[in-house]
Amino acid sequence: MPRPAGLLERLAVLIATAFGIGYAPLAPGTVASLVTAVFLGFVPFSRGGLVAFLVVVVVVGTWAAHVAERVIGGKDPGAIVIDEVAGMTLSVVAFPLTSEVLAVGLALFRVFDVLKPPPARESQRITGGVGVMIDDLIAGLYVLALIALSRSLIAWP
Repeated sequence: MPRPAGLLERLAVLIATAFGIGYAPLAPGTVASLVTAVFLGFVPFSRGGLVAFLVVVVVVGTWAAHVAERVIGGKDPGAIVIDEVAGMTLSVVAFPLTSEVLAVGLALFRVFDVLKPPPARESQRITGGVGVMIDDLIAGLYVLALIALSRSLIAWP
């Protein structure tokens, strides 16, 4: 991997790799999703605070992924995991952050992130930071909808 030249490039890579989590030797996307679920479970976010966190992760993460993709090289390199942070957060943003919601959100998010049902797979054709982030946000929306449906039908999780 080429070394980032300037401070902004270094910062972008740091953010895009979720402070180095993206360098996990096995399944960095899963590790980032798990760390995000644990983080969300421990930080006492208000609903507005959680929404603000999601917006910041999406906006700053899109910029960081765009820059880091160029620095690291390749289209959506595995070390960029800020998209998993955004997608996992979106999966549970509307619900109380109980251990059940986080566990179901994590499991379903990983399934949808790996399977990439339409239009997630097609969205990967988009270049730059938006292309990195969009498929995980779509996966997060699928999970959000499934959890909402489950909560309305059987009051779980």
